[in-house]
Amino acid sequence: MQTRLLLFFFFISASTSAQSLEHQKNNIQSSLADLERQRAALSKQLESVQLQLIQRDLRTSGLPSDTYIMHSAMALEYAEDHEQARWVAHIILPDIVQGVVTRSNDFRPDTLVATGSAVEADYFLKSPTQNGVWTFDGFGYDRGHLAPSADFRWSATALSESYYYSNMSPQQAEFNRGRWSELETLLRNYVIAHPGVQLFVVTGPVLEPDLPVIERGVNRVSIPRYFFKVALDPINHRSIGFIMPNTAIQYPVESFALPVDSVEQRTGLYFFRSLPDSSIEAHVDKAAWLPEVAGGDVPPLAQPDLPRNHFNTVVAARYMGSGEQVAVCGTVVGTRYSKTGNLWVNLDKQFPNQVFSVFIRKQDLPNFSEDPQREWTNRQVCFKGKIENMNGVPTMNIEREENVYLYER
Repeated sequence: MQTRLLLFFFFISASTSAQSLEHQKNNIQSSLADLERQRAALSKQLESVQLQLIQRDLRTSGLPSDTYIMHSAMALEYAEDHEQARWVAHIILPDIVQGVVTRSNDFRPDTLVATGSAVEADYFLKSPTQNGVWTFDGFGYDRGHLAPSADFRWSATALSESYYYSNMSPQQAEFNRGRWSELETLLRNYVIAHPGVQLFVVTGPVLEPDLPVIERGVNRVSIPRYFFKVALDPINHRSIGFIMPNTAIQYPVESFALPVDSVEQRTGLYFFRSLPDSSIEAHVDKAAWLPEVAGGDVPPLAQPDLPRNHFNTVVAARYMGSGEQVAVCGTVVGTRYSKTGNLWVNLDKQFPNQVFSVFIRKQDLPNFSEDPQREWTNRQVCFKGKIENMNGVPTMNIEREENVYLYER
């Protein structure tokens, strides 16, 4: 009898203890749910305040004109006669490092454009088939973002608004997905590499009276020949500008870097009008913005400046494997001897990102009166010979000194 009583009290105690643990678990889960709701509410409040700060900072930066449309995280002036923005201003925040919002692709007209913005039918036609499948008839151009959506990945609101057609301009696919995309990534990486910096950016097409238009589009949107982008780092007191042709580009991004003043002269726009020290816009420190330049790379020589039948390292690639004797000129940015004593010389870009190499065998080095490594490094030099394909890199084998000479303008 006593044993049964002990067992009874044991089971009662165990049951009460289990109920208590279950109650504790439910309380913890409820508290966590409350915290998650609070976190979501605070995050929404923080995003709202952040967007208000961006609008304030855009206004105080001195926008290119006093007539503009202000969205949550970007401002723009719409050019009705071209059916696209004349410029779009936004800020790349340090928040992009933790941003997790992905592309929304919710392209739509901008209702704040009083005259009506461009629309989907300006870029392609979408038609249903009999079986309910949509067909797309494109007009040959990407809907190119001016303020890129990836710059707003910290905010679903801001990212979604980057898909307004007022933020789109017709871009060649090779341009939009090539060097233009590289430039956008370059500026994001600049912010990531400089903690605490927020970058003020203005982007737009170079609008001219005689631009061609998308004939099949309902609004006949102008097709820009060039696009510009300028950026200001107010903390480190530096700026940079770019003007790039709307086409497939072989030259590296650094070839298009300019002082902001030069972009202003080309576009007729005046950027960052509230900047107290306008001298910041007069020059550009390429090494501060471009990691490749900081590492010793240089832009190719300007092809129009070269003598007849002389080519820079970009144009030279066209003659790779042709068997023709050509003269290639560039800046010697790197030299190295292999383990077997052969000499490798790289023009404009260093190993392992070389764009043009010169190869001198060990047995041919005595044909040179001076040490090529010492004589050519950091100088502009021309080489004459045939260009071969060496693992995808245009490469010239030089055997004699008479096939090498310094380039002097």
